[in-house]
Amino acid sequence: MLSAPNAPHPNETNSSEERKFHRVAISVQGRFMRADHSEHDCIVDSMSPFDAVITCAARPDTGERIVAYVDYIGRIEGKVTQANGRSFTISLNATDRKRDKLSAQLTWLANKHELGLPEDRRHERVSPSNPVSEIRLDDGRRYPCRIIDLSVSGAAVEIDVRPAFGTMVVLGNMRGRVVRHFQEGIAMEFMTLQPEDTIDQLS
Repeated sequence: MLSAPNAPHPNETNSSEERKFHRVAISVQGRFMRADHSEHDCIVDSMSPFDAVITCAARPDTGERIVAYVDYIGRIEGKVTQANGRSFTISLNATDRKRDKLSAQLTWLANKHELGLPEDRRHERVSPSNPVSEIRLDDGRRYPCRIIDLSVSGAAVEIDVRPAFGTMVVLGNMRGRVVRHFQEGIAMEFMTLQPEDTIDQLS
């Protein structure tokens, strides 16, 4: 059984409180389990070490305890404090050590999204010699696109449609998810690192 979310320590300063409760936009995919053990896909829109705002077609009740597994973050648990529309907020139950780890993870994710990168800068990006390709969605829809650049971990693609954040797509034979929209198209992050020779063949 889940225990009650930890309350902030009474002798923490106001500035520390404000810092810890500051949410950052991350838009990452996850999956959560409700109290009735049903499981649902979701997107974590924003998060702090103390709470998270989650979008999902299934909306839990206020006060309900949930457990979620979030990409890049891992396991989180807590109680629903607010639910409206297609999103809800949970107050996280975590130790101080876990909150410190969350803070570091969120800082990395915030910087990653602020730079607008679908991949880590350590992975060299290249522009393919033949950029013409197509994006396929899980429901079978296909859209022509042009690859602006790509690396072993992600790609920026010029395309007329804008699948929602977290949507699973296939570029050529590389499967990934949408992590950003920009004026010309989308940025996607591959589910697994692609072989270097695959990228080299496209460049």
